[in-house]
Amino acid sequence: MQAKHITRPAFIALGILLIPFLLMQFGVMLYDPGSGYGAINWTLFDFVVMGVLLFVAGLLLELVVAKAGKYKAMAIVGVILLFVWLWVELAVGLFTNWGS
Repeated sequence: MQAKHITRPAFIALGILLIPFLLMQFGVMLYDPGSGYGAINWTLFDFVVMGVLLFVAGLLLELVVAKAGKYKAMAIVGVILLFVWLWVELAVGLFTNWGS
């Protein structure tokens, strides 16, 4: 794999993770329908897990774009659905008890 195929997902993942980091630093309050307004409170572990999840999803998308052929659209949708499913499971444990 070429270096640009690895660095692009890494920089995109870091850019996305910069959003909750900056929101935490500035104490921005977000609305939660269940409990009203609350601050973002991520630990280092949360950032690491989400960073790995975003990076691996980015690598898979790079691989799909390069190799999928005529089923590229279906493969992209599959990677995105897998990412969203894992994110939801880790966040709230919708179907299993992985989440909090």
